[in-house]
Amino acid sequence: MSEKLQKVLARAGVGSRREMETIISAGRVSVDGKVAVLGDRVGPGAVIRVDGHTVNTKAAEEQICRVLAYHKPEGEMCTRHDPEGRPTVFDRLPILKEGRWIAVGRLDVNTSGLLLFTTDGELANRLMHPRHEVEREYAVRVFGEVNEAMLQRLRRGVQLEDGEGKFDKIGRAGGEGMNQWFNVTLCEGRNREVRRLWESQEVQVSRLMRIRYGDIQLDKNVPRGGWKELGLEEVNYLRKLVGLLAETETKVAVDDRKAQFKQKAQIRRAVRKHQEQQHGDNRQAHVERRAPSEKPQQPAKARPAKPRVGSPVAPKAPLRAGKAGGRGR
Repeated sequence: MSEKLQKVLARAGVGSRREMETIISAGRVSVDGKVAVLGDRVGPGAVIRVDGHTVNTKAAEEQICRVLAYHKPEGEMCTRHDPEGRPTVFDRLPILKEGRWIAVGRLDVNTSGLLLFTTDGELANRLMHPRHEVEREYAVRVFGEVNEAMLQRLRRGVQLEDGEGKFDKIGRAGGEGMNQWFNVTLCEGRNREVRRLWESQEVQVSRLMRIRYGDIQLDKNVPRGGWKELGLEEVNYLRKLVGLLAETETKVAVDDRKAQFKQKAQIRRAVRKHQEQQHGDNRQAHVERRAPSEKPQQPAKARPAKPRVGSPVAPKAPLRAGKAGGRGR
């Protein structure tokens, strides 16, 4: 039975289906030695290469779908490689023997909270697609006066640069003075949409954290920069949510204390690495802020040593001929 090439590549963990369509169109994929085109279908025995590297493909029933719930800290980029060398969300994820982690959507560099990763590109693609209307909930702190008329406009919908946007739910969550907390829910993931919606009402978002994706909550026991692998029940909840068949196997060792201890130790190392990186960045930023305002210190000029009392005085040099004191002979 043949399947679409981009679907096979996505299931193999090379990337999301949308990403696979892009690299196929760019001529970077070959099937049995021939450059593939968008729309090609492949059978079980096809040899698929991406950028010259053979892809280890398996049938859907042979692969185990894995999902991580990652607690993203502020300051991390949602990309595999950042040209400016900034830390990314992929830096501390556990290493896979085959396939790779695919991010389910993105969070901008100043947003923290729940970010899902999976080894199944088809699952990632469906969770991100607007037609499945998977809820995302955020805790947001805004600076500025917020009245009921603003909240009603945000519920009904406001015009943004890329079309109309709105919150499906808005609830007050505390705060004082000009700093107010809200919990907001929406069913799509356009770029910086939460921030842009609030900015349309002339209030500024000062903190933003994703706390829920579907029914998967941000675990308060997972530290920033740490992760938790979802069990079979939670994985199958996500698969059912977007119309995929249920999994029968999992990599999560429920009763294996040794494996659980190993995973916790791995998370602690990853979190420690993040803290050290953050400390180094803060120290570098402090040095850079001070440097322009500080004048470089000039080396102190050496002063001639004063002769000590009782110390021998060097004899004066004899006068040269032609100088003071008569004519020279």
